[in-house]
Amino acid sequence: MDQYDKSPEAPMSESERLKIQGDYLRGTIAKGLQDSVTGSISADDNALLKFHGAYQQDDRDLRVARQKQKLEPAYQFMVRVRLPGGVCTPVQWLALDTLARSHANGTLRLTSRQTFQLHGVLKHNLKATIGGINDTLLTTVATCGDVNRNVMCHPNPHRSGVHGKVHGLCAQLSEHLLPRTRAYHEIWLGDERVAGTRAQDAEPLYGAQYLPRKFKITVAVPPSNDVDVLAHDLGFIAIVEDDQLAGFNIAVGGGMGMTHGDTTTFPRLADVIGFCTPDQVIAAAEAVIGLQRDAGDRGDRRHARFKYTVERLGLEAVRQELERRCGWRLAPPRPFRFTHTGDRLGWDEDADGYHSFTVHIPSGRIADSAARRLMSGLREIAEIHVGDFRLTPNQNVTVCRIPTEHRGKIAAKIAEFGLDSADNETALHRNALSCVALPTCGLAMAESERFLPDLLHQIDQVIVACGLRERPISVRVTGCPNGCVRPYLAEIGLVGKSPGRYNLYLGGSSTGDRPNRLYREAVSAKALCDVLRPIIQHYACAGDTDEPFGDFVVRTGYVAHPRSGPEFHG
Repeated sequence: MDQYDKSPEAPMSESERLKIQGDYLRGTIAKGLQDSVTGSISADDNALLKFHGAYQQDDRDLRVARQKQKLEPAYQFMVRVRLPGGVCTPVQWLALDTLARSHANGTLRLTSRQTFQLHGVLKHNLKATIGGINDTLLTTVATCGDVNRNVMCHPNPHRSGVHGKVHGLCAQLSEHLLPRTRAYHEIWLGDERVAGTRAQDAEPLYGAQYLPRKFKITVAVPPSNDVDVLAHDLGFIAIVEDDQLAGFNIAVGGGMGMTHGDTTTFPRLADVIGFCTPDQVIAAAEAVIGLQRDAGDRGDRRHARFKYTVERLGLEAVRQELERRCGWRLAPPRPFRFTHTGDRLGWDEDADGYHSFTVHIPSGRIADSAARRLMSGLREIAEIHVGDFRLTPNQNVTVCRIPTEHRGKIAAKIAEFGLDSADNETALHRNALSCVALPTCGLAMAESERFLPDLLHQIDQVIVACGLRERPISVRVTGCPNGCVRPYLAEIGLVGKSPGRYNLYLGGSSTGDRPNRLYREAVSAKALCDVLRPIIQHYACAGDTDEPFGDFVVRTGYVAHPRSGPEFHG
């Protein structure tokens, strides 16, 4: 037996049992969808449903009222699209817009991993929603669950020839690492299962148990680190030499989530362990996933992410095992440098002379408001646009490949619907991220998306008074410690601790290569600005020219030098 294989006697969590008994992700999902008595499905089926790209949720704002009325919770589903590198055609945009208004809550949500989420889908609309997404040549499969999820990369493959090659590899990785079970097609797309074909469901990469936990891959193109490549299980960092793609540095063992009060869980930045050529990328990814499949902790889901496997085995052992599985040696890492993690908002031009416009989408929520009619405006742009759309890792969207002769028409729509209002916002606003949190996320301990506008308004007053309007300080807010918008990399990170209270982290780098550190625990929402005000004022007076805020708070001792991994809590 391979030294990394788990013995049959090793303890397994309930989730592992469920995957083994779930008939390659089928469970009884199809039967549960037909039950019209309830708006929910069983807990076991909900766990398997995640592999198909949907989460069962309920409106927590209504829980108490419905309980008093002796009604079941207001069950609904979140549906997530698989969109490698964030690429979307106008036809696909319009189809998703239609589904959001007919079967969901009337909005589209852009995630920090370059894809769409539809919220508020009722059970009786779930099959039509997923089928409608498939009709656009998109899918929801493997956007959740214990598999490799949406592969991220720089959102504009047309910026240069190198960017195009990187995006192509991103799409290949995404397709190659998909689960092979036919369950998705049977349940959602009407395929019939042929009797006696269970053997055909064998998963050559994942096996019957799939992975111990979710797995995330990103591809970065320096000097931009918009994907936060070191925050993920596996990262490929493009190395460009003489304007050609020489290959990729490989980074392993990143991950953001942790559990409050459990110091054995922690955020961890990935370590760069070697270099590979472009034709070795898929083999390297398979080797890393295979190692996690065989060596990951299947007994305790809190320690089942690949970062804990790397910590337990050690980097040198991981590197040697990857080389054994690949059959070739990793070359030494090559030099690279990141300079920023944000988006370039507004107008830009690519290598072929096409124009693009990046629209700031606060918290990624595409909806109409009095000031900005985002949903309507982007819909009308999609109706006339001949290029494509690119979802960014910062929850924004770029209207790409606009020919010069069409720029005037697109610009008119941008102005008509207020899509250029980011010009009037502070850099703080433009660099802020938040997760969805309440009322739908069952893990949320505090508000996030609904809290962010008020928080930014308060901090903005301090920022403007200090003359820092255009300083790009990153603020990221999450409702729980799972870290969905990578708050532990922010210069100011807020992590929900309990209703109305947040752990405040300071000192992340502006380039995504240093985590932050806990500054104060369980700060009330009302007190956050008061806590930050003197630090921001000090920064305005004593910060060096062009010194990032995160660097300043570390240099001046507000927090000790941040560390990732087990030392994060030290």
